[in-house]
Amino acid sequence: MTEDKGLPPAKGPLVYRQSIWTRLTHWVWAICLFFLLLSGLQIFNAHPTLYIGEQSGFEFDNAVLSIGAVNTPSGPRGQTTVFGQTFDTTGVLGMSGPAANPSFVGFPGAVTIPSFRDLATGRVVHFFFGWIFVAALFIWFLASFVNGHLRRDILPKGRDIIGLPRDAIDHARLRLHHGRSYSPLQKLSYFTVFFVLFPLIILTGLTMSPGMDAAWPWLLDIFGGRQTARTIHFVVMVLLVLFFVVHIIMVLLAGPLNELRSMITGWYRTSPGTPREQGDKP
Repeated sequence: MTEDKGLPPAKGPLVYRQSIWTRLTHWVWAICLFFLLLSGLQIFNAHPTLYIGEQSGFEFDNAVLSIGAVNTPSGPRGQTTVFGQTFDTTGVLGMSGPAANPSFVGFPGAVTIPSFRDLATGRVVHFFFGWIFVAALFIWFLASFVNGHLRRDILPKGRDIIGLPRDAIDHARLRLHHGRSYSPLQKLSYFTVFFVLFPLIILTGLTMSPGMDAAWPWLLDIFGGRQTARTIHFVVMVLLVLFFVVHIIMVLLAGPLNELRSMITGWYRTSPGTPREQGDKP
């Protein structure tokens, strides 16, 4: 028996995995979240402290995060306090830029829009992309409900819960499977983003608006006050950034060309041995 040498490795079929609505909203969200993050940090810099409760503390201390600068015997230093624990963050948070002309802001201008102090412009950019983000989310939910993407690929089922430990172990060992649909870990991740993080960041953002508080006062009751809502908004932003970082890492590990093709054309190359169905490409 002779071996076949020089033959290309076996490939699974190309399957149409992402609809036009999923692809379109995916890229709209990517753009929106970029501008929302950087303009949000500009807004945060106007008062770089987070609190728990209905109001910020003056005669009492209810801060859970504070970023600023303090004078020391050796000169000004950047300082960040988290739950009472203080860290020197000079050069990154509180005080950044060249030593001859430092900038005393929470987050450095390199990660804010605009890069200089301009709260009004930051708010305009934030609200503009915020409403685009909400509109894209509404379109995605409607399209995904109609075409079955929500039921088929996002909502975890019993078998997904059962298969979650094995899938988590496979991901940890970088044994990535390219299936016709999302894996259990992917489903749980996307479900958390779409049904927990996205609604939370939108609702807490609305809670910080005095106009929305007047129209929907129950928002303040749900989140325990405007200051708590601001803190939750910030925490959810951090979680979305972490999700984005992990998402990019997994795209690179799983094969960036295949993943990008899926989100540009809709066609996704599956692993060898994936059963072929009508409509698949070789």
